Amino acid sequence: MKIEKDMIIGELLEKAPEKADILTEAGMHCITCFIAQGETIEQACEAHGIDVDELLEKLNQD
Repeated sequence: MKIEKDMIIGELLEKAPEKADILTEAGMHCITCFIAQGETIEQACEAHGIDVDELLEKLNQD
């Protein structure tokens, strides 16, 4: 599965729960909150000051 910036965080965690560690290491400590469940990766990166391209690179590594 290729993870894209328009993917909803809730969907990502449902399909690949092991990616949660990468999100929290990047600074997204609220990935289980209500808002995160409907927020895209790009929106969350903007809200937390995280470079979306760098995060996607990490998320898409095997």
